[in-house]
Amino acid sequence: MYLLDTDWIIEAFGGRQPATQSLDRLANSPIYVTYVSVGEVYERAFQSVSPQAHLVSVRQFLGEYQMLTLTDSIMERFAELRFFLRRRGQLIPNFDLVIAATALQYGLTLLTFNRRHFERIPDLRLYQLA
Repeated sequence: MYLLDTDWIIEAFGGRQPATQSLDRLANSPIYVTYVSVGEVYERAFQSVSPQAHLVSVRQFLGEYQMLTLTDSIMERFAELRFFLRRRGQLIPNFDLVIAATALQYGLTLLTFNRRHFERIPDLRLYQLA
């Protein structure tokens, strides 16, 4: 079971490899997206010439994946991770922490191109490109 980070969604939506190849390989596995990533991807739509058309395309693309909402347990894990990283002087952006907390809460492997941030989080499984 897998969770897509925002950067992976953007790359796959743009039809770029290796994001598309990896998703093709994982097509028979449950793949999830958080609403945090949805919001970040929607923001990019408003940078386009035709935001409403872009939003329609993004929604259609994301419709293939299961959405995970935030829960109290995820936010507690977020707070614990944020405190852990703050003590070490290794904070990463809050949205990345929420995505990581979601992956940990559900035991998901994270697909991300931003390994530098996510490698700081103990026990977080990161997808290895083939």
